[in-house]
Amino acid sequence: MKAFKKIDRTQRFLLIIIFIYCIIVASRNSAFLSLSTLFALIRSSAGTAILAMGVLMVMISGGIDVSFPAIAIFGGYASLRACMTFGITNMFVTFAISIGIGIVLGIGNALLINLLKLEPFIITLSTASVYFGLMTIMIGTKNVGASLLPPQFRTLSSMKLITTTNQYGGTIGLSVFIIPVVGCIFLTWFILRKTLIGKGIFAMGCNNEAARRAGFNVNLLRIFIFGFAGFLAGVMGIIYIAGTNSVNPVSLVGTEMSVIACVVIGGAAPSGGYGTIFGTILGVILYYLFNQTLVYLGLSASWQEFFMGIVLLISLISTSWQRRVQSRKNFIYTE
Repeated sequence: MKAFKKIDRTQRFLLIIIFIYCIIVASRNSAFLSLSTLFALIRSSAGTAILAMGVLMVMISGGIDVSFPAIAIFGGYASLRACMTFGITNMFVTFAISIGIGIVLGIGNALLINLLKLEPFIITLSTASVYFGLMTIMIGTKNVGASLLPPQFRTLSSMKLITTTNQYGGTIGLSVFIIPVVGCIFLTWFILRKTLIGKGIFAMGCNNEAARRAGFNVNLLRIFIFGFAGFLAGVMGIIYIAGTNSVNPVSLVGTEMSVIACVVIGGAAPSGGYGTIFGTILGVILYYLFNQTLVYLGLSASWQEFFMGIVLLISLISTSWQRRVQSRKNFIYTE
């Protein structure tokens, strides 16, 4: 109970919603409360959870990035085509290619923001089209089926950390995707909470000029932030291809709003200066619970957008109210 009281109001609200929703779904279909559902949820949400960490860091710094799906598919698809062309079968090399592309494109975002002095949303909205168009011109957008995937992608897709049997006697397992997810979450937490860079990121989100006067190099911080977001997008690109066991290069286009919604639902302030990893994880969990379990309630997938919109609105109201209360405590008036 003490731990529950320590988390902020938005996160308590999300935990209650998740708990109540799980009870409702379980009462309609007992199959929901099974390891199969849990493992499927972890596997399907892995890519979004990784991307959400990058979006969280950018949002805390006071910006919004919408280019990460383009960066993710550029890195993942380029590494896939490189493996197919040159016969690369090493998974670490595959990840390295995708991550390298992600970092370069992410830093490109930061350099343009620093140079043009425009809002990150405007720059990344433009670069998203540029990066996707560049991939189309250089590599193409040909679909690659499961039978044509290099062996390391098929191996990664089928690898399980642990396996067990379900109630029907079939074999189920926890995907190894949990390893990069936990690694990316921990790395993001460490940077934000245990390093001077993290303090600078929060300072940027609160007041860019104040952060500069406090001794932080805002331009270098921005390069790190977007480079890190690109790094995470590169990781996600490989996870996405392995997870679907095929690739359609245009399938990630348009998914940026869903990831941003998960982060905002988790309590991150769109104006910057505040956000938590735990809240973001709860936002991702809630999104995929709605995505995968509405069928248990006899509802169509279109209801997902309605429920997510309601939760998003309540989260925004809660976050805004908390910031106003905190501002009053600090004798700061906000409109």
